[in-house]
Amino acid sequence: MNKEQFTEEVLRAEKSLYHTARSILSNDEDCADAMQNAILHAYEKLHTLRDEAYFKTWLTRILINECNQILRSRKPTVSYEEYFAAHVQEEEHDSEIFRVVMELKKNYRIPFILFYIEGFSVREISQILGLSQSTVKTRLFRGRNLVKQGLSEGRNP
Repeated sequence: MNKEQFTEEVLRAEKSLYHTARSILSNDEDCADAMQNAILHAYEKLHTLRDEAYFKTWLTRILINECNQILRSRKPTVSYEEYFAAHVQEEEHDSEIFRVVMELKKNYRIPFILFYIEGFSVREISQILGLSQSTVKTRLFRGRNLVKQGLSEGRNP
């Protein structure tokens, strides 16, 4: 894969990468940092990509690692500005389904978003997250049930 092909593939995957990063991280600045670092690391390690057909899967795995690194490096305190910005962003995405999905635990939320929003197959999610396909299917099943439960609770106060 040459430089131009790499750029084209990254641009095609940009929206998907943002959605994946946003499902893990709470603010846009961290998402942008994670995406930038993932793209840089992918470019540096492009020679390790075995099959170009799996570029998006490979890049998504790198992005998830970057997101997890950002989470590990975070301090446990949150500034007022970050807290306020997070709530403003939540109001912008004030849909019931979005709220319920974002309230899922990380181990259900990430496969759910990768499958239903980003369109990855169970096999690809398995490769991205380093899980067995049966584990991915189980997490998708439980995630769907939790979303249904959250939506039904929201309708019946």
